[in-house]
Amino acid sequence: MVERVPPRTPRQAAPRPAHRPEPRPVRQRRRLRPRHLLASVAASAALLAGSAVPLGPLLPAPQQAHAADGKNVLTVAVSQSVDSLSPFLAQRLTSTSIHRLAYEYLVNYDPKDAHPVPGFATAWKPSADKLTWTFTIRGDSKWSDGKEATAEDAAWTFNKMMTDPDAATANGSFTANFDEVTAPDPATLVVKLKKPQATMTALDVPIVPKHIWEKVGDFSKFNNDKTFPIVGNGPFVITDYKVDQYVRLKPNKDFWRGAPKFDELVFKYYKDGDAAVAALQKGEVSFASNLTPAQATALKSTKDIKVNNAPGRRFYALATNPGARSKDGKKFGNGNPALLDPAVRKALFQAVDRGTVIDKVFQGYAVEGQGYIPPRFGSYFWQPSESQKIAYDPAAAAKTLDDAGYRKNGDGARLGKDGKPLNLRILCHATDPNDKAIGKYLQEWWGTLGIGLKVECLDNVSDPWLAGDYDLAFDGWSVNPDPDFVLSIHTCGALPATPKDSGATDNFICDKKFDELYARQSAEYDAAKRADLVKQMESRLYDTGYMNVMAYPNAVEAYRTDQIKSITTMPEAAGNIWGQDGYWSWWSAAPAEAGDGSGGSSSTGVLIGIGAVVVVAAALGGFFVLRRRSTAEDRE
Repeated sequence: MVERVPPRTPRQAAPRPAHRPEPRPVRQRRRLRPRHLLASVAASAALLAGSAVPLGPLLPAPQQAHAADGKNVLTVAVSQSVDSLSPFLAQRLTSTSIHRLAYEYLVNYDPKDAHPVPGFATAWKPSADKLTWTFTIRGDSKWSDGKEATAEDAAWTFNKMMTDPDAATANGSFTANFDEVTAPDPATLVVKLKKPQATMTALDVPIVPKHIWEKVGDFSKFNNDKTFPIVGNGPFVITDYKVDQYVRLKPNKDFWRGAPKFDELVFKYYKDGDAAVAALQKGEVSFASNLTPAQATALKSTKDIKVNNAPGRRFYALATNPGARSKDGKKFGNGNPALLDPAVRKALFQAVDRGTVIDKVFQGYAVEGQGYIPPRFGSYFWQPSESQKIAYDPAAAAKTLDDAGYRKNGDGARLGKDGKPLNLRILCHATDPNDKAIGKYLQEWWGTLGIGLKVECLDNVSDPWLAGDYDLAFDGWSVNPDPDFVLSIHTCGALPATPKDSGATDNFICDKKFDELYARQSAEYDAAKRADLVKQMESRLYDTGYMNVMAYPNAVEAYRTDQIKSITTMPEAAGNIWGQDGYWSWWSAAPAEAGDGSGGSSSTGVLIGIGAVVVVAAALGGFFVLRRRSTAEDRE
């Protein structure tokens, strides 16, 4: 989701990500800037040793929690905080996933293969020169307060983002190329572009009701979390919210595609993913996501629980600080200047054993990382050639440093150009065992080069990240079917305006060649040509060494077959349930009937439902941005 992320998301690019590193709080008056959605896949020391961690005895009979009034309640447990309920500010995967439920986008993604399908718009058509897009807005969509949802609402949403920088915080990259947006009548939306834009059927922007939002003053401070229910036109309506406790939603009975099957949907905050898994064992939770390898192994043999292990839409990476700076040319932060040297970055990556990361940390529940876009998105997936590939070779890494003038002293410490020992820091999420486990390996691998590494595991990595106060960081984003968002966060235009501001940048990369390729792909309508340009961008990221993608984690989830009847995965053939590019999972979820112990799973998408309270453990504390922060999300 990104979710976008990440960090939009999730734009679950969610997309921000998103992710979009984990959503990052903005400095001063700005909002959290997450889009990384680096999935928090818990791994422990026992996990590193390859042993399964026992999850505790099951109760003789599962205990299913029922709402006091007898209603069917689907509760989704998440361990990532909501950064904002404002769709103009939210970039974390949890937040953007909720907004996908509460608001319609112009165009949605089909759950089978992610091709564009009608959303708020029923049809769309570009002009011959591709500079004018006309969307036909459906006539059967209503806001949850009963007012008709029209093209005027969409026009107002986009125009607000085009004229108010604060309203463009989360999704501004989508409208940066818009020249004019009008609604000549309730059923027609016209978007005029400055130049052709290939993402016009992938605008991951929630459309909001003009009659509600035009009353808002400062968009940078409005979190949309004081008045309930929140007016929307998606399949669900947000009815209540308590920080780091829960978000409650009810079905939108007037939703044009049909109302959801549950009487209530609850996203419940769990700081500890193990607690959610324990609840799954007891029958108090019907679904859990982001399982550790040890948890997945143990749950596979548990009665009435089915594990879903599907290709993921995220990447897990190391990001280096290329020298934090803003658009006005001012530098800030305290990144180690040695990382500005391509030779140092190359040597570090030559000393990273991706195979060990996959085998020992993810224990096979991931694919070895290469390019920036996960293999799930086949047309955009890129792999380095044999001559280009940076393989694990400690001896070659040492030679790279020697040749570049970074020699060891008598004590075996590698010296920087200033004559001092080369010591680095890496930002680590305190709640993510993957970060901690891989951090220990890095200390060992880089230690053989004579480079010291301090693993700084923090509850909040956002503040030092935004301030540029880091050398390296564990990074990750959820990627959307259209990769534009997760690519945009590495452009010069994503940098903050000044050191006091928070831009859409992931980690301050600003490379003219990358920007030139980005501009070309964003205006290329030929699918094959655009895919080739995206791959060139991935190649550029790889060669510059600012991003080292180590793994593509699987979506590892589990559900109780005695509580769940059906739910749609995305893609339906072999996909994920949590963090989808759309609202398909929770909108389609059907409760299991009383006494139904078969539930069953299906590789074609029927995996979940509930007959009572369902708690979905989505351990997404991560990097988020997406947008998505991460990846962001990342966002999604």
